[in-house]
Amino acid sequence: MKPIITGIDGSQAAIAAALWGVEEAISRGVALRLVSVIKLTHPSTDDYARDLAHAEKALSEAQFAIEARRMPVNIGTDILRGPAGPVLVEASRDAEMICVGSVGIGRYSRSILGSAATELAEKAHCPVAVLRTESEQPTPGIEWIVVRMTGAADNDAVVEYAAWEAKLRRAPMLVLGGRPEDLAEHADGEFERRVRDWRQRHPDVRVYPISTQDGIAGFLKANDERVQLAVISGAEAGQLGQLVGPYGHPLFRHPECSVLVVRS
Repeated sequence: MKPIITGIDGSQAAIAAALWGVEEAISRGVALRLVSVIKLTHPSTDDYARDLAHAEKALSEAQFAIEARRMPVNIGTDILRGPAGPVLVEASRDAEMICVGSVGIGRYSRSILGSAATELAEKAHCPVAVLRTESEQPTPGIEWIVVRMTGAADNDAVVEYAAWEAKLRRAPMLVLGGRPEDLAEHADGEFERRVRDWRQRHPDVRVYPISTQDGIAGFLKANDERVQLAVISGAEAGQLGQLVGPYGHPLFRHPECSVLVVRS
């Protein structure tokens, strides 16, 4: 049973990602592994001691935040050594999912626009959740899970992950028939058939399908809610920066979109 791994760097974003990962771990009946990464070499013993002390403190704070919620999850911690990106990619071989925060502060941060998160999204051996956790706006009543339903070979796995998250987060799914800029004026019959078939298999998930430009316009006119998570395939990992920041999902006006990159 592979654990859920969360990268911990001492930032509030990392703690928020750990709390997000707790629900993933509990829902799967697996452990949560908190991982901090320090440099492989240090110019002095004092620098090594500072780096190690920071990692230990960051892990302790994240574990305390989880335990304070009294959530029934088995927590493990580990300090790994080396470049953050390659080390976390290697760790992903033995993970059910790896979670990282999208915003960090200070010397030890692992910003989403930095190389570590980008490398994870592009090279990890398991799904990668990049959590955008900073928000200046109050949380709305509805937070959508967004996914595209296409004929691509790996799309079924992507949509299934989106459905899992929708159930876990008690959220509705906004299902697109393609990239927003590629949608046509008229409905796609094949897309509508896929949606019907999928709804029969998952009657407990609320689905709002959109396959036309008019559909997008109508949805935006009637809804002002947030996208909490966009679920994409590994082949689409290059879109990570566009989706997470600085403006969030292109369909919406709220810049708090997190991304789940599905790799099997």
